[in-house]
Formats: sequence, C-alpha cells, structure tokens
Amino acid sequence: MRWPSCIVGVVVAAVWSTVFAADDRALIAAARVAQNRAIAAGDLDLAASFWTEDVTVRRALGERLSGRAAAQEALQPTGPPASRLVYQRLTREIDVSPNWPLAFETGKWEGHLGTLTGPTTIGGRYSAQWVKRGDRWLIRSEVFVALTCSGAGCQAAAVP
Repeated sequence: MRWPSCIVGVVVAAVWSTVFAADDRALIAAARVAQNRAIAAGDLDLAASFWTEDVTVRRALGERLSGRAAAQEALQPTGPPASRLVYQRLTREIDVSPNWPLAFETGKWEGHLGTLTGPTTIGGRYSAQWVKRGDRWLIRSEVFVALTCSGAGCQAAAVP
C-alpha cells in the first residue's frame, strides 16, 4: 500500500515537532536549573540573564514587578546571611508550543532560610511563560503564589 504524500508529510511534521519540543523542554529545564544555581550562589546578574528585559513578575504575596532590573533587585539579600531567603523553583511540567516560540512552565517554589539546605520558611506554586529568542529560551513572565509558611515566613503580609 502506498501512502499519499500529504499523510506522510503530516506524520513527519508531527514526529519532527515532537523531537524539537523535547529538545526545547530540555533547554528550558536546564535554564531553570542554571537560574536556581545562580540565585543560590548569589550571582544575581547571571540569574537575571534568564529574564527578558521587559519581564513581569507577580511575587508570592502579590507585589508586582516590571522589568529585569526590578526583578533582580527583589532577589537582593537583606539582613545577615543566616536570615537571607534563597529561592528555588522546582519544575513539574513544561509545555512547548508547536506553532509559536512560546512555552509554559509550572511547578512549586520554596524559600529556604540561609542556604538551599536551610529550612523552608515559605513556598507555593508558580508558572512561567518562556519565549524563544534566537536559540535561547528566556522567561517573559512569572507568577508566584505563596501557599505554605513556617516561622518568620508566616509574618509577611499579602498585598490586598
């Protein structure tokens, strides 16, 4: 039996887009791991390089940030090192569009006291929109929602 070329083309396109989506998911996952490492190491310039210049962030308790500089400033440590919060995003799922240079990531986030191995004082869920620029995936938007806390993490107030 001979398959019509249009069916063969559709099958090839579907397989091709699945392969590229898997590669793009791996690139996004690796970028998220690298950003987490940069945050933990205090290299905020490197951490910020994963955001677009016009990134928008809705922080866990509701504060809105606009732009890479504002998002980077929000990660600046305050107080003594032992009281610093080190944030980590733990990816659950990444969906890559087969039509546009866009992807959606979701997962949970944690704020650890002092270091990544310190106690988790606040945490919740997040989502991110990624955009592919050239051969690089960048975060264009992130939304974090605080859902759990302990100790000092419970003393912060949410934006009404």
